[in-house]
Amino acid sequence: MATTVPADRGRLRAWLLEGLSDMAKHQHQQPGDEGRGAGEGPVVHQGQRWWRVMCLTGVDYFSTLGYQPGIAALAAGLLSPIATVVLVIVTLAGALPVYRRVAEESPHGAGSVSMLERLLSFWQGKLFVLALLGFAATDFLITITLSAADASTHLVENPHFTASLGSHQLVITLILIALLGAVFLKGFLEAIGVAVVLVGIYLALNVVVVVDGLWHVLTAAHLVTDWTHGLTAERGNVFVMIGVSLLIFPKLALGMSGFETGVAVMPHVKGDPGDTEDQPAGRIRDTKKLLTTAALIMSVFLIATSFITTVLIPKQDFETGGPANGRALAFLAHEYLGSTFGTVYDFSTIAILWFAGASAMAGLLNLMPRYLPRYGMAPHWAGAVRPMVLVFTLVAFLVTWLFDANVDKQGGAYATGVLVLMSSAAIAVTIAARKARQRRWTVCFGVIAVVFLYTTVVNVLERPDGVKIGACFIAGIMLVSFLSRLARAFELRVTSVQLDPMAERFVRDIATRRVRFVANEPGLRDAAEYRDKLHQIRLDNDIPPEDDLVLVEVTVLDASEFESALTVHGNVLHGRYRVLSLESSSVPNALAALLLHVRDLTGCKPHIYFEWTEGSPYANFLRFFLFGHGEVAPVTREVLREAEPDRARRPRVHVG
Repeated sequence: MATTVPADRGRLRAWLLEGLSDMAKHQHQQPGDEGRGAGEGPVVHQGQRWWRVMCLTGVDYFSTLGYQPGIAALAAGLLSPIATVVLVIVTLAGALPVYRRVAEESPHGAGSVSMLERLLSFWQGKLFVLALLGFAATDFLITITLSAADASTHLVENPHFTASLGSHQLVITLILIALLGAVFLKGFLEAIGVAVVLVGIYLALNVVVVVDGLWHVLTAAHLVTDWTHGLTAERGNVFVMIGVSLLIFPKLALGMSGFETGVAVMPHVKGDPGDTEDQPAGRIRDTKKLLTTAALIMSVFLIATSFITTVLIPKQDFETGGPANGRALAFLAHEYLGSTFGTVYDFSTIAILWFAGASAMAGLLNLMPRYLPRYGMAPHWAGAVRPMVLVFTLVAFLVTWLFDANVDKQGGAYATGVLVLMSSAAIAVTIAARKARQRRWTVCFGVIAVVFLYTTVVNVLERPDGVKIGACFIAGIMLVSFLSRLARAFELRVTSVQLDPMAERFVRDIATRRVRFVANEPGLRDAAEYRDKLHQIRLDNDIPPEDDLVLVEVTVLDASEFESALTVHGNVLHGRYRVLSLESSSVPNALAALLLHVRDLTGCKPHIYFEWTEGSPYANFLRFFLFGHGEVAPVTREVLREAEPDRARRPRVHVG
């Protein structure tokens, strides 16, 4: 029994950390790969036609029809159709041009976050990306919880199940989220075919509901008259209606939720045979078709559904506990097309909402490992899919419990995540257009960015829950990230070491004797600096004058980068001093990587000599953590100790 438990734990650990994500396989098939057999390597992803990939993003975008009309009716009342028209105008004239440009600038699915990351460096760039990741996590996680909550609403409000399931909505929502997590633990394949079927059936059923609703409106003329009279009595003239709609519009921002997902699925688009990863012109063109077609389809449905639900459903039915709350179109399907059709519509809505959660989970699993491990701000296991699935599932449980699986309560948080990402995208394309000297586009995108920023601010002021949740995610991500980076501070973070010909000549020459390096913090780099440094090192360590010493200097470029490749340049300065120059994100890591590389290259154990750094050890460690230099000698030794457990093979560190 004593040996069985560790074995079981080992198998469980291996299964959890297997970490091969089929979602990340976006390579295009290369010529000659057509005949690859099952045992000859991984299957290469060939991509799909753009309209099929549109259905993959459509499970997120189109599924918002399940709750958007009800949320719009609660927010705008009789003004809902006009406010929705404003939403559509902002979508087609604002969000669509922005994300078409994002598709050009970031054709590999990284989206606007990667665009902004390229524009900012050092810690301010990393912190900004972490903040955006917090809002992205808000967007995707609330997509999972809100979609599952609305799916359970459609189930418990169905006349056939109300009596037995009516009091168990929270439990059903948690079960749906657990099933979603189980699918990803098993291994989620890119089921574009399933998405095509779900979206096709769902949109077809919505067409039936919309056409039937419009028929009832046209055959009962008093409905439109009652609506217009009520609207005039409530708001006065058309200018007041438009003004109020502009103010109410931020509450309807859920109707723009699919654009970030639309860019994220770009790597699935097939494109042209001549596309390359550097210049995927066909993929960019077809992704623009995808975004435009999805926006046009959704715009038609948003206007039509907001109109028929506002005119046909009494206002009190939209309230919490009302039969149309969170399921306005399903209410019309049952009311006018019968219980059988309504039940079919309910199950179609449940399926697409549940699959929307799968789309969001896939987005999280593709987004977080793209940045956090590269920044050194995630544990090693964060690169594996299954542990991350467990983390996201548990967080989704917590959010669902806090919001009591209520769709209306989660709308603010969802809208905040969507709007922050859209605002960042608008800002990113504005900067990109300005750098490209496209004055007209710079002005256009700048205006769109102002609109989105205004919308975000209004949404935050009216529904602060969203930014509070986003702030919690940001604080959690930053706390975990910095603790993780602190725990990994002494890792060897150099991915490769390359010596130029002169540097290799220096190394091979001194390897015939004893390999001795002297760490020097570059200053004026004049002859006096090198002469005094070598004299002090020889004096402190009793090194004879005849022994060779090679100086090593590290220049820190961006200390916020966690991993970097190392190129070593050799120079003879002032006619006599041999100097190896390196550029890295961390002085101790660069020196440790050089020592280990020289050991492996020459078979000799290198020695490196330091002077003690003046000042507080705590302040020096903080300088190392944030700026890549500080108490270099002991940190270099600790990095070597972590990288090479065998003391007999470990390079020697001397401090005087």
